[in-house]
Amino acid sequence: MRTRLVLLSARLLDPGTGAFLPETALAVSDDGRIAALGDDREIRALAGPATTVVDLKGAVVTPGLVDGHLHPVTGAELTHGLDLSYCTDLDDVREALAREVGNLGRGDWLFAWGLDPNVFGDRPVGIAPFDSVLDGIPAFLLLFDAHSALASRRALALAGVDGPRTFDQASAEVVCDADGRPTGLLQEDAACELVERVAPRPTPEESRERLAAVLRSMAAAGLTGGHAMDANGASLALYGELDAAGELALRLRVAPWCQPGTDADGVRALIAQQGAGGALWQVAGVKLFMDGTIDNGTAWLERPDYHGESTHAFWPDPAAYTHIIGELHRAGIATATHAIGDAAVRYALDAVEKARTAGGSEVRHRVEHIETVPDDTLRRFADLGVLASMQPTHCCDFTRADHTDNWSRRLGEERASRAWRCRDLADSGATVVLGSDWPIAPFPPLGVMAGARHRRPSRDLGQAPHGPEQALTALEALRGMTTAAAYAAGEEHEAGRLALGFRADLTVFADSPLTTAATDLPDLPVLLTVLDGRITHRAAGV
Repeated sequence: MRTRLVLLSARLLDPGTGAFLPETALAVSDDGRIAALGDDREIRALAGPATTVVDLKGAVVTPGLVDGHLHPVTGAELTHGLDLSYCTDLDDVREALAREVGNLGRGDWLFAWGLDPNVFGDRPVGIAPFDSVLDGIPAFLLLFDAHSALASRRALALAGVDGPRTFDQASAEVVCDADGRPTGLLQEDAACELVERVAPRPTPEESRERLAAVLRSMAAAGLTGGHAMDANGASLALYGELDAAGELALRLRVAPWCQPGTDADGVRALIAQQGAGGALWQVAGVKLFMDGTIDNGTAWLERPDYHGESTHAFWPDPAAYTHIIGELHRAGIATATHAIGDAAVRYALDAVEKARTAGGSEVRHRVEHIETVPDDTLRRFADLGVLASMQPTHCCDFTRADHTDNWSRRLGEERASRAWRCRDLADSGATVVLGSDWPIAPFPPLGVMAGARHRRPSRDLGQAPHGPEQALTALEALRGMTTAAAYAAGEEHEAGRLALGFRADLTVFADSPLTTAATDLPDLPVLLTVLDGRITHRAAGV
C-alpha cells in the first residue's frame, strides 16, 4: 500500500498516558490509517514520489481533536448575521442594531445572534427596549442559548403572531404580557419557527459555501471531527455534497432529533436512518430533549427557579420519552439527551436505567450539558455507563463567580454552586466528553480545553473562576476531546490514540497542550491538522 503522508521530527503525545511515545515519526497509508511509527530514518524511507512529507521540527502531535457537541449547519446559518455576543448592556445592543439597520435595504430582514440575557439586568427580556431602533424593520434576534429569540413588531406581524399559541413542545411559548400581546420573546424551537418560516432563507449554494467555510475554520483551529447534534433541514444533503466533492473538512457523527409527538413510525424512521452517510460522515445516534435552558426559564428543575419557572419537562408526557429511549436502546442505538436542570438529568438517567433493566444490547447513552445536579446523581453516570457530555466554556462565559448573572440568580446560591460539575463527575467514574455546543459558544477546541481547566471568562481572565474546584487537569481536558470522544462514538479501537492501524486524524501544536498554562492555551499555535491522512490546515512556514 502506498504512503500518503509522512510526519518527521515530531513529539508524539499519547493522551492515554500523558507521555510522549518513544518514536519520532509516523507514516500514513493510502487508506488514511497510521501504518508505521519509528525514527525519522525508518519512516522517511517509506515515502514515495507522491507522498507528502512534513518535517515538524519538534512540534507536538496528538490524536485529532473532536468536538463532542456542535451544530455545524445550524451554526453556519445562525452566525451569518449580526454578532451581539460582545454586547454587555442594552445601550450596546441598541448601537449595534442601529448600525446594522443603516446597512439594510428596503424590506430587508435583520438577523442577529449571541444576545446575552444579562444585558437586560433586572428588566424582563423582550423586544420593547429596541422598538425605536427596529421600527418597521423585520428582525429576528437569537439569544445566546439558541433556545429563544426576540422578534421585532414587524416580524411578528408578518408571521401573524398576535397572541399566545400552544405547541407539542411543552416549554415552547409565545410570551405575552398581561393583555395577551406578544412581548417579542419566543421560547424554544417551535415558537421561534413561527417567525423563521416567513423570513428569507439562504439559497442551497449559499448554505453549502457557508458550511464549507465554517468547517475549514474549524480545521484551522485544530478540529478533525465533531459530534453533530442535529440533522435538520438539508443538513445531511449538505454533508453528502461536501463529502463527495472532497470538501468535508471534519469527520462528523450526526444524531438526528427526536421531538415530542414522534410516533411509532417516526421512531422506526430514525432507526432505519442509522448508518447512512459517506466516507467522512455518518448518521449515528439520536438526539432528544428533556428540557430547555435555565436562562430562559425552560429548564426542568426539581424546585422552581427564582421567578417560579423551569418547572416542567420539554415533553408534555415524559413517559413518552422514556418509551422511546427503551425502543432505541433495544435497537442498539445510542441516545444523546439534552438535560440541563437537575430534574431533567435525573429523569434521563431513570429512563436509561429502565431501558437497561429491560435488556437489549450494551449501548453507550449520553446526557448533554448537565449544568446543575445534586450529589446523589453523580455516581449514577458511571453505574449506568452514561457519558457526561459537557461544555465548560458556558460556565466560563455566561455565568459569574459572584453569582450575579442571570443563570445563577435564577437558581439561587445552592444550585448555582453546583455549576458544571466536571471534576465531581470525573471523580465519580463518569467519562466526561468535552465540546463547545457551537454556535452557542466559540468552537476553537483549545479554548474549550482551557475553560475546563481555568473556568474563567475568556474575555477577562483576570476575573475569579466559577467553581475552581470543578476544574479538570490538562490531561483530562485533552482526553475529553480525544479518547473520551472516541469512546462515546464506540470507536476507541480506531480513534483517539496514536497507534498502528488507527485513523490518521491528527492535530499538531507548536508545544504540548499539557504543559501550556491554561490561560495561554487558546493562543497555542495549531501548525497542522490532518484528516484521514490528508492535510486540512497548514500554518505558514510548516
